[in-house]
Amino acid sequence: MWRSRNVWIILLGEFVVGLGLWAGIIGNLAFMQEVVPSDFHKSLIISCGILAGLVVGPLAGRIIDRSMKKTVIQWASVGRIISVLFMFMALYTNSVIWMILFLISLQIAAAFYMPALQSIIPMIVKDKDLITLNAWQMNARTISRIIGTAAAGFMLSFFELKWLYIISFIVYVMMFVITNFLQLDETANQSSSTKAKGNFKEVLPMVKEHPVVLMTLVLMLIPTLFLGSFNLVIMKISEIHHSTTISGLLYTVEGVGFMLGAAGLKLITERLNTRTLLFTLAFIIGSMELMLIFSDIKFLALVAFGVFGFSVGCFFPTTMVIFQKQVPKEFHGRFFSFRNMIDSVIFQVVLLSTGMMLDLVGLSGLGLVFGIISLSLTITFLLYSKKKKVVMHAHEV
Repeated sequence: MWRSRNVWIILLGEFVVGLGLWAGIIGNLAFMQEVVPSDFHKSLIISCGILAGLVVGPLAGRIIDRSMKKTVIQWASVGRIISVLFMFMALYTNSVIWMILFLISLQIAAAFYMPALQSIIPMIVKDKDLITLNAWQMNARTISRIIGTAAAGFMLSFFELKWLYIISFIVYVMMFVITNFLQLDETANQSSSTKAKGNFKEVLPMVKEHPVVLMTLVLMLIPTLFLGSFNLVIMKISEIHHSTTISGLLYTVEGVGFMLGAAGLKLITERLNTRTLLFTLAFIIGSMELMLIFSDIKFLALVAFGVFGFSVGCFFPTTMVIFQKQVPKEFHGRFFSFRNMIDSVIFQVVLLSTGMMLDLVGLSGLGLVFGIISLSLTITFLLYSKKKKVVMHAHEV
Protein backbone atom coordinates (compact mmCIF):
# COMPACT_ATOMS: atom_id res chain seq x y z
CA MET A 1 0.00 0.00 0.00
CA TRP A 2 2.76 2.45 0.96
CA ARG A 3 4.37 2.06 -2.47
CA SER A 4 1.28 3.50 -4.16
CA ARG A 5 1.65 7.09 -5.33
CA ASN A 6 -2.11 7.57 -5.03
CA VAL A 7 -2.01 6.75 -1.31
CA TRP A 8 0.61 9.42 -0.63
CA ILE A 9 -1.30 11.95 -2.75
CA ILE A 10 -4.49 11.32 -0.75
CA LEU A 11 -2.69 11.63 2.60
CA LEU A 12 -0.64 14.68 1.57
CA GLY A 13 -3.75 16.29 0.09
CA GLU A 14 -5.74 15.66 3.30
CA PHE A 15 -2.97 17.24 5.37
CA VAL A 16 -2.53 20.24 3.06
CA VAL A 17 -6.23 21.01 2.72
CA GLY A 18 -6.60 20.67 6.50
CA LEU A 19 -3.97 23.36 7.05
CA GLY A 20 -5.87 25.72 4.76
CA LEU A 21 -9.20 24.88 6.35
CA TRP A 22 -8.08 25.50 9.93
CA ALA A 23 -6.19 28.67 9.02
CA GLY A 24 -9.46 29.89 7.50
CA ILE A 25 -11.52 28.89 10.55
CA ILE A 26 -9.23 30.77 12.94
CA GLY A 27 -9.28 33.73 10.54
CA ASN A 28 -13.09 33.65 10.42
CA LEU A 29 -13.35 33.79 14.21
CA ALA A 30 -10.90 36.70 14.37
CA PHE A 31 -12.77 38.59 11.61
CA MET A 32 -16.15 38.08 13.29
CA GLN A 33 -14.79 39.28 16.63
CA GLU A 34 -13.95 42.56 14.92
CA VAL A 35 -17.14 43.17 12.92
CA VAL A 36 -19.92 41.05 14.53
CA PRO A 37 -20.60 41.93 18.19
CA SER A 38 -23.45 39.43 18.76
CA ASP A 39 -22.66 35.75 19.48
CA PHE A 40 -26.09 34.82 18.11
CA HIS A 41 -25.34 36.62 14.84
CA LYS A 42 -22.01 34.80 14.64
CA SER A 43 -23.79 31.45 14.95
CA LEU A 44 -26.25 32.46 12.22
CA ILE A 45 -23.39 33.41 9.89
CA ILE A 46 -21.66 30.06 10.44
CA SER A 47 -24.99 28.26 9.92
CA CYS A 48 -25.35 29.84 6.45
CA GLY A 49 -22.42 27.83 5.18
CA ILE A 50 -23.62 24.60 6.81
CA LEU A 51 -27.11 25.09 5.34
CA ALA A 52 -25.63 25.60 1.87
CA GLY A 53 -23.75 22.31 2.20
CA LEU A 54 -26.97 20.54 3.21
CA VAL A 55 -28.95 21.99 0.30
CA VAL A 56 -26.38 21.02 -2.33
CA GLY A 57 -25.71 17.56 -0.81
CA PRO A 58 -28.22 15.56 -2.93
CA LEU A 59 -26.99 17.20 -6.15
CA ALA A 60 -23.38 16.54 -5.17
CA GLY A 61 -24.12 12.88 -4.55
CA ARG A 62 -25.74 12.38 -7.94
CA ILE A 63 -22.94 14.20 -9.78
CA ILE A 64 -20.22 12.19 -7.99
CA ASP A 65 -21.89 8.89 -8.91
CA ARG A 66 -22.22 9.93 -12.58
CA SER A 67 -18.80 11.57 -13.02
CA MET A 68 -15.09 10.85 -12.83
CA LYS A 69 -14.13 11.13 -9.16
CA LYS A 70 -10.80 12.82 -9.96
CA THR A 71 -12.59 15.51 -11.97
CA VAL A 72 -14.98 16.18 -9.07
CA ILE A 73 -12.04 16.50 -6.64
CA GLN A 74 -10.30 18.96 -8.96
CA TRP A 75 -13.38 21.15 -9.43
CA ALA A 76 -13.98 21.12 -5.68
CA SER A 77 -10.39 22.36 -5.24
CA VAL A 78 -11.10 25.16 -7.74
CA GLY A 79 -14.20 26.03 -5.70
CA ARG A 80 -12.10 26.36 -2.56
CA ILE A 81 -9.65 28.66 -4.35
CA ILE A 82 -12.50 30.88 -5.55
CA SER A 83 -14.03 30.95 -2.05
CA VAL A 84 -10.88 32.54 -0.60
CA LEU A 85 -11.20 35.38 -3.13
CA PHE A 86 -14.56 36.23 -1.52
CA MET A 87 -12.82 36.45 1.85
CA PHE A 88 -10.23 38.86 0.46
CA MET A 89 -13.16 41.06 -0.61
CA ALA A 90 -14.60 40.77 2.91
CA LEU A 91 -11.33 41.98 4.42
CA TYR A 92 -11.02 44.79 1.87
CA THR A 93 -14.58 46.06 2.38
CA ASN A 94 -14.99 44.97 6.03
CA SER A 95 -18.28 43.41 4.90
CA VAL A 96 -19.98 40.38 6.46
CA ILE A 97 -21.86 39.70 3.20
CA TRP A 98 -18.64 38.72 1.43
CA MET A 99 -17.74 36.46 4.36
CA ILE A 100 -21.12 34.72 4.07
CA LEU A 101 -20.39 34.13 0.36
CA PHE A 102 -17.00 32.73 1.38
CA LEU A 103 -18.59 30.28 3.86
CA ILE A 104 -21.29 29.22 1.38
CA SER A 105 -18.86 28.57 -1.49
CA LEU A 106 -16.44 26.75 0.84
CA GLN A 107 -19.16 24.43 2.17
CA ILE A 108 -20.47 23.75 -1.34
CA ALA A 109 -16.95 22.75 -2.41
CA ALA A 110 -16.67 20.50 0.68
CA ALA A 111 -20.06 18.89 -0.16
CA PHE A 112 -18.45 17.62 -3.38
CA TYR A 113 -14.91 17.03 -2.12
CA MET A 114 -15.49 14.82 0.93
CA PRO A 115 -17.89 12.24 -0.61
CA ALA A 116 -15.74 12.04 -3.76
CA LEU A 117 -12.62 11.43 -1.65
CA GLN A 118 -14.39 8.72 0.35
CA SER A 119 -15.42 7.11 -2.93
CA ILE A 120 -11.85 7.19 -4.29
CA ILE A 121 -10.23 5.37 -1.34
CA PRO A 122 -11.65 1.90 -2.22
CA MET A 123 -10.35 2.43 -5.78
CA ILE A 124 -6.69 2.88 -4.87
CA VAL A 125 -6.00 0.13 -2.30
CA LYS A 126 -6.88 -3.51 -1.82
CA ASP A 127 -9.69 -4.45 0.55
CA LYS A 128 -7.28 -5.61 3.24
CA ASP A 129 -5.63 -2.15 3.30
CA LEU A 130 -8.85 -0.09 3.54
CA ILE A 131 -8.81 0.04 7.33
CA THR A 132 -5.19 1.24 7.35
CA LEU A 133 -5.67 3.96 4.74
CA ASN A 134 -8.86 5.28 6.37
CA ALA A 135 -7.09 5.39 9.73
CA TRP A 136 -4.08 7.28 8.36
CA GLN A 137 -6.30 9.63 6.40
CA MET A 138 -7.99 10.63 9.65
CA ASN A 139 -4.60 10.91 11.34
CA ALA A 140 -3.47 13.31 8.60
CA ARG A 141 -6.62 15.34 9.24
CA THR A 142 -5.96 15.40 13.00
CA ILE A 143 -2.30 16.42 12.60
CA SER A 144 -3.31 19.22 10.21
CA ARG A 145 -5.88 20.43 12.78
CA ILE A 146 -3.27 20.55 15.55
CA ILE A 147 -0.60 22.23 13.41
CA GLY A 148 -3.08 24.48 11.57
CA THR A 149 -4.71 25.93 14.69
CA ALA A 150 -1.37 26.40 16.49
CA ALA A 151 0.27 28.06 13.46
CA ALA A 152 -2.76 30.28 12.77
CA GLY A 153 -2.87 31.44 16.39
CA PHE A 154 0.85 32.19 16.27
CA MET A 155 0.55 34.11 12.99
CA LEU A 156 -2.26 36.29 14.33
CA SER A 157 0.12 37.51 17.03
CA PHE A 158 2.62 38.84 14.49
CA PHE A 159 0.90 39.30 11.12
CA GLU A 160 -2.23 40.87 9.70
CA LEU A 161 -5.36 38.72 9.32
CA LYS A 162 -5.06 38.66 5.53
CA TRP A 163 -1.97 36.47 5.75
CA LEU A 164 -4.05 33.57 7.10
CA TYR A 165 -6.15 33.68 3.94
CA ILE A 166 -3.08 34.06 1.75
CA ILE A 167 -1.82 30.81 3.32
CA SER A 168 -5.24 29.20 2.70
CA PHE A 169 -5.17 30.34 -0.93
CA ILE A 170 -1.67 28.91 -1.45
CA VAL A 171 -2.49 25.50 0.10
CA TYR A 172 -5.72 25.19 -1.91
CA VAL A 173 -3.75 25.86 -5.10
CA MET A 174 -1.27 23.20 -3.92
CA MET A 175 -4.18 20.81 -3.40
CA PHE A 176 -5.35 21.36 -6.97
CA VAL A 177 -1.84 20.66 -8.29
CA ILE A 178 -1.41 17.57 -6.10
CA THR A 179 -4.70 15.98 -7.25
CA ASN A 180 -3.59 16.31 -10.89
CA PHE A 181 -1.09 13.52 -10.18
CA LEU A 182 -3.78 11.02 -9.11
CA GLN A 183 -3.83 7.98 -11.39
CA LEU A 184 -7.22 6.28 -11.17
CA ASP A 185 -8.69 3.49 -13.25
CA GLU A 186 -12.26 4.77 -13.46
CA THR A 187 -13.42 2.51 -16.27
CA ALA A 188 -15.36 0.39 -13.76
CA ASN A 189 -16.84 3.57 -12.36
CA GLN A 190 -17.91 4.66 -15.85
CA SER A 191 -19.68 1.35 -16.48
CA SER A 192 -21.45 1.51 -13.11
CA SER A 193 -22.40 5.14 -13.67
CA THR A 194 -25.14 3.95 -16.02
CA LYS A 195 -26.74 2.40 -12.93
CA ALA A 196 -26.37 5.67 -11.03
CA LYS A 197 -28.88 7.65 -13.06
CA GLY A 198 -31.46 7.23 -10.31
CA ASN A 199 -32.70 9.71 -7.78
CA PHE A 200 -31.05 10.65 -4.51
CA LYS A 201 -34.12 9.20 -2.74
CA GLU A 202 -32.95 5.71 -3.77
CA VAL A 203 -30.34 5.90 -0.98
CA LEU A 204 -32.91 5.19 1.76
CA PRO A 205 -34.25 1.93 0.25
CA MET A 206 -30.65 0.84 -0.35
CA VAL A 207 -29.78 1.51 3.32
CA LYS A 208 -32.81 -0.50 4.47
CA GLU A 209 -31.67 -3.42 2.32
CA HIS A 210 -28.29 -3.46 4.09
CA PRO A 211 -28.82 -3.91 7.88
CA VAL A 212 -25.08 -3.48 8.57
CA VAL A 213 -25.11 -0.03 6.94
CA LEU A 214 -28.28 1.07 8.77
CA MET A 215 -26.98 -0.14 12.12
CA THR A 216 -23.60 1.53 11.64
CA LEU A 217 -25.25 4.83 10.67
CA VAL A 218 -27.24 4.84 13.90
CA LEU A 219 -24.24 3.81 16.02
CA MET A 220 -22.35 6.84 14.67
CA LEU A 221 -24.72 8.97 16.77
CA ILE A 222 -22.86 7.77 19.88
CA PRO A 223 -19.50 9.54 19.27
CA THR A 224 -21.34 12.49 17.66
CA LEU A 225 -23.02 13.23 21.00
CA PHE A 226 -19.55 13.80 22.50
CA LEU A 227 -18.05 15.52 19.45
CA GLY A 228 -21.00 17.89 18.96
CA SER A 229 -20.72 19.06 22.55
CA PHE A 230 -16.91 18.97 22.58
CA ASN A 231 -16.01 22.68 22.72
CA LEU A 232 -18.83 23.63 25.11
CA VAL A 233 -17.92 20.76 27.45
CA ILE A 234 -14.25 21.78 27.49
CA MET A 235 -15.19 25.39 28.26
CA LYS A 236 -17.42 24.17 31.10
CA ILE A 237 -14.67 21.98 32.57
CA SER A 238 -12.32 24.96 32.35
CA GLU A 239 -14.85 27.03 34.32
CA ILE A 240 -15.25 24.30 36.94
CA HIS A 241 -11.50 24.13 37.55
CA HIS A 242 -10.97 27.90 37.10
CA SER A 243 -8.15 27.07 34.71
CA THR A 244 -7.53 27.76 31.03
CA THR A 245 -4.57 25.36 31.06
CA ILE A 246 -6.83 22.32 31.37
CA SER A 247 -8.54 23.26 28.09
CA GLY A 248 -5.28 22.83 26.19
CA LEU A 249 -4.56 19.59 28.03
CA LEU A 250 -7.97 18.15 27.14
CA TYR A 251 -7.57 19.02 23.44
CA THR A 252 -4.04 17.57 23.44
CA VAL A 253 -4.97 14.34 25.25
CA GLU A 254 -7.93 13.75 22.94
CA GLY A 255 -5.86 14.45 19.80
CA VAL A 256 -2.99 12.18 20.88
CA GLY A 257 -5.47 9.46 21.86
CA PHE A 258 -7.14 9.70 18.44
CA MET A 259 -3.84 9.33 16.58
CA LEU A 260 -2.77 6.36 18.73
CA GLY A 261 -6.11 4.65 18.15
CA ALA A 262 -5.97 5.15 14.38
CA ALA A 263 -2.32 4.06 14.22
CA GLY A 264 -2.95 0.88 16.23
CA LEU A 265 -6.25 -0.06 14.61
CA LYS A 266 -4.71 -2.52 12.14
CA LEU A 267 -3.27 -4.58 15.02
CA ILE A 268 -6.58 -4.50 16.88
CA THR A 269 -8.59 -5.68 13.85
CA GLU A 270 -6.28 -8.69 13.52
CA ARG A 271 -7.41 -9.83 16.99
CA LEU A 272 -11.09 -8.84 17.09
CA ASN A 273 -13.89 -9.37 14.59
CA THR A 274 -15.67 -6.27 13.33
CA ARG A 275 -18.88 -6.65 15.33
CA THR A 276 -17.05 -7.19 18.62
CA LEU A 277 -14.77 -4.23 17.91
CA LEU A 278 -17.58 -1.85 16.89
CA PHE A 279 -19.82 -2.59 19.87
CA THR A 280 -16.90 -2.59 22.33
CA LEU A 281 -15.87 0.86 21.07
CA ALA A 282 -19.49 2.11 21.26
CA PHE A 283 -19.73 0.84 24.85
CA ILE A 284 -16.43 2.51 25.83
CA ILE A 285 -17.47 5.83 24.24
CA GLY A 286 -20.81 5.73 26.09
CA SER A 287 -18.96 5.01 29.34
CA MET A 288 -16.64 7.98 28.77
CA GLU A 289 -19.72 10.21 28.31
CA LEU A 290 -20.97 8.93 31.67
CA MET A 291 -17.57 9.80 33.18
CA LEU A 292 -18.33 13.48 32.55
CA ILE A 293 -20.30 13.19 35.81
CA PHE A 294 -16.89 13.17 37.54
CA SER A 295 -15.35 15.97 35.46
CA ASP A 296 -14.77 18.01 38.63
CA ILE A 297 -11.86 15.60 39.20
CA LYS A 298 -9.15 16.75 36.79
CA PHE A 299 -7.51 13.33 36.36
CA LEU A 300 -10.80 11.61 35.48
CA ALA A 301 -11.66 14.37 32.99
CA LEU A 302 -8.30 13.84 31.24
CA VAL A 303 -8.80 10.05 31.26
CA ALA A 304 -12.29 10.42 29.75
CA PHE A 305 -11.02 12.61 26.90
CA GLY A 306 -7.95 10.45 26.27
CA VAL A 307 -9.87 7.16 26.16
CA PHE A 308 -12.59 8.81 24.06
CA GLY A 309 -9.97 10.03 21.57
CA PHE A 310 -8.42 6.55 21.31
CA SER A 311 -11.84 4.91 20.86
CA VAL A 312 -12.97 7.38 18.19
CA GLY A 313 -9.62 6.93 16.40
CA CYS A 314 -10.58 3.25 16.04
CA PHE A 315 -14.34 3.76 15.59
CA PHE A 316 -14.49 6.14 12.62
CA PRO A 317 -12.07 4.28 10.30
CA THR A 318 -13.93 1.04 11.07
CA THR A 319 -17.32 2.53 10.19
CA MET A 320 -15.88 4.13 7.05
CA VAL A 321 -14.60 0.76 5.80
CA ILE A 322 -17.99 -0.82 6.50
CA PHE A 323 -19.63 1.83 4.32
CA GLN A 324 -17.03 1.55 1.56
CA LYS A 325 -17.41 -2.26 1.42
CA GLN A 326 -21.11 -2.79 2.10
CA VAL A 327 -22.60 0.09 0.09
CA PRO A 328 -22.78 -0.75 -3.66
CA LYS A 329 -20.20 1.30 -5.60
CA GLU A 330 -22.84 2.90 -7.82
CA PHE A 331 -24.31 4.47 -4.64
CA HIS A 332 -21.04 5.72 -3.10
CA GLY A 333 -21.37 9.38 -4.10
CA ARG A 334 -25.01 9.66 -3.05
CA PHE A 335 -24.52 7.65 0.15
CA PHE A 336 -21.49 9.59 1.39
CA SER A 337 -23.28 12.86 0.61
CA PHE A 338 -26.28 11.54 2.57
CA ARG A 339 -24.03 10.57 5.49
CA ASN A 340 -22.35 13.99 5.53
CA MET A 341 -25.78 15.65 5.53
CA ILE A 342 -26.87 13.53 8.51
CA ASP A 343 -23.65 14.38 10.36
CA SER A 344 -24.20 18.12 9.82
CA VAL A 345 -27.81 18.04 11.04
CA ILE A 346 -27.06 15.89 14.10
CA PHE A 347 -24.02 18.02 14.93
CA GLN A 348 -26.14 21.18 14.99
CA VAL A 349 -28.91 19.52 17.05
CA VAL A 350 -26.37 18.19 19.57
CA LEU A 351 -24.68 21.60 19.79
CA LEU A 352 -27.95 23.39 20.55
CA SER A 353 -29.09 20.65 22.96
CA THR A 354 -25.77 20.80 24.80
CA GLY A 355 -26.09 24.54 25.39
CA MET A 356 -29.62 24.08 26.71
CA MET A 357 -28.76 21.14 28.97
CA LEU A 358 -25.66 22.80 30.41
CA ASP A 359 -27.92 25.66 31.49
CA LEU A 360 -30.66 23.36 32.85
CA VAL A 361 -28.89 20.34 34.36
CA GLY A 362 -25.18 21.18 34.27
CA LEU A 363 -22.26 19.09 33.01
CA SER A 364 -23.01 16.08 35.25
CA GLY A 365 -26.60 15.92 34.01
CA LEU A 366 -25.39 16.22 30.41
CA GLY A 367 -22.95 13.34 30.88
CA LEU A 368 -25.70 11.21 32.46
CA VAL A 369 -28.17 11.86 29.61
CA PHE A 370 -25.63 11.31 26.82
CA GLY A 371 -24.22 8.22 28.54
CA ILE A 372 -27.64 6.61 28.97
CA ILE A 373 -28.58 7.34 25.33
CA SER A 374 -25.30 5.90 24.04
CA LEU A 375 -25.31 2.75 26.18
CA SER A 376 -29.00 2.14 25.39
CA LEU A 377 -28.31 2.39 21.64
CA THR A 378 -25.33 0.06 21.97
CA ILE A 379 -27.28 -2.62 23.86
CA THR A 380 -30.33 -2.29 21.58
CA PHE A 381 -28.36 -2.74 18.37
CA LEU A 382 -26.19 -5.50 19.83
CA LEU A 383 -29.35 -7.48 20.53
CA TYR A 384 -30.72 -6.48 17.09
CA SER A 385 -27.57 -7.71 15.33
CA LYS A 386 -27.75 -11.06 17.12
CA LYS A 387 -31.48 -11.47 16.45
CA LYS A 388 -31.15 -10.61 12.75
CA LYS A 389 -27.83 -12.49 12.54
CA VAL A 390 -26.13 -9.50 10.97
CA VAL A 391 -22.78 -10.60 9.50
CA MET A 392 -19.87 -8.30 10.34
CA HIS A 393 -16.72 -10.38 10.05
CA ALA A 394 -13.33 -8.69 9.92
CA HIS A 395 -12.37 -10.19 6.55
CA GLU A 396 -15.47 -8.60 5.01
CA VAL A 397 -14.37 -5.21 6.25
